[in-house]
Amino acid sequence: MFRILVVAGALALAGFVAGPASAQETFHGYDCTDDCSGHEAGYDWAARNDITDERDCDGDSQSFNEGCQAYVQEQSDDASQNNQSDDENGDEDSDQ
Repeated sequence: MFRILVVAGALALAGFVAGPASAQETFHGYDCTDDCSGHEAGYDWAARNDITDERDCDGDSQSFNEGCQAYVQEQSDDASQNNQSDDENGDEDSDQ
């Protein structure tokens, strides 16, 4: 019985020392290691340079590249949505 109490106490202490698990921070679906500053820098760089091809996101930093790729993917998604909206509007105009 004493061993069970010691083990239970040790497990409780280990849980207390480790502290609560924090949620992994993400940037547009990419996991950040510490903060998301590398991803933000890559995203901002891609926006400033109007990057439209993920192959141009080939720097030395994985997080920078992922931020750049997030920008390209977002622009591609936005363009697809705009084209879809234009197609829907075009169909409505053809009925008149």
